[in-house]
Amino acid sequence: MKRLAPLALAAALVPLAAWGNAGDAANPPLAMTGVPDPAQARIDYMLKCQGCHRPDGTGDMASTPPLKGMVARFLQVEGGREFVGRVPGVAMTDLGDRRLAQLLNWTLHRFDARHVPAGFRPYTEAEIGALRRDPLRLDRAPTRARLIARMRDD
Repeated sequence: MKRLAPLALAAALVPLAAWGNAGDAANPPLAMTGVPDPAQARIDYMLKCQGCHRPDGTGDMASTPPLKGMVARFLQVEGGREFVGRVPGVAMTDLGDRRLAQLLNWTLHRFDARHVPAGFRPYTEAEIGALRRDPLRLDRAPTRARLIARMRDD
């Protein structure tokens, strides 16, 4: 019976590990750059993001933009990287800069691995600390619209 306990534990953890490292069903990433602890990042997403963006990152177009298939596209346009770190839900969360950087990197890989650019430079603690000192407020929606208009279709 003692030999079965480790197997049962391993079987229980496999879905958690897979969910933490799946970019999207068609293009799972080989590694999550900038995410030393995917399990913690997943928990942080559950506690800080999924209430609005939903567990699958789809959000709703009425009040919460989708992450799935979209969030990494901001990295392709000038100002987009900064935008992701300055939106109110990111900049004003009560996570420390290190955990927030990891959460953003995890979110990019988890919900939009297909659009993470080659040579992706992960968010760092220092970068997040600087970006969140200047959060977007009323200008969030028009800034997002301008960035989306500059994105190329693929």
